[in-house]
Amino acid sequence: MNKDRVEGKVKDITGRVERQAGEWTNDPKAQVKGAAKQAEGKVQNAWGKAKDAAKQTADDAQASTKPPQRVPDETDSEEPDSKDARRRG
Repeated sequence: MNKDRVEGKVKDITGRVERQAGEWTNDPKAQVKGAAKQAEGKVQNAWGKAKDAAKQTADDAQASTKPPQRVPDETDSEEPDSKDARRRG
């Protein structure tokens, strides 16, 4: 979660509170101001989510470009002569 998501959520919540207070007090200016702040918060939160998704995609792409590590199995530790003997027989 990045800074834009947190700030956007805070603006969204404060806008809701301000809009609701305007409804309770019959103050249309406060309602409009609160709704605008709420919309601004939703947009900023969405921008933060998009940034997080882009970062996650970039991280996933970078992780998938690394070559896989080969895990040695027990036959790797044997001597070459014993491998030949196993193949023949």
